[in-house]
Amino acid sequence: MTVAHVFQDGVINMLYERRRFRRLPIAVQTESRVRGSQTPIRVETADISLCGCYVEMALTLEVGVPLDIVLWLVYEKLLVDGRVATCHLQSGNGIEFTGMSSDAQQGLRRFLESAFFEDNPAGSQRAGGEDDDTCD
Repeated sequence: MTVAHVFQDGVINMLYERRRFRRLPIAVQTESRVRGSQTPIRVETADISLCGCYVEMALTLEVGVPLDIVLWLVYEKLLVDGRVATCHLQSGNGIEFTGMSSDAQQGLRRFLESAFFEDNPAGSQRAGGEDDDTCD
């Protein structure tokens, strides 16, 4: 069952969340390449979590397409493997992160927690989710 809850800022959030990690509405510069292609796709995220992101793009990619992704987190460059998880024609793609080094994972976690606590100084929930860092 899905129940809506209105937060103080007026944003409606669904209490039932199928994702393991909360996605935060943060714009992160990305450079993706369809695996095997040299042509970069440069966009920024509409939201991002430890396990994936959503990118708005007019020309979307098909579900299942493997990607090599670079995330630019302020001064840190993270290399991530991914795949297109959802496709909303002429709107965007949901991207699942399928692999990254432990250093990249920790860098992304630090970035997300910093952004979360900056917006929610009294926040008691971690932006990354559970203590287990896996996205299974």
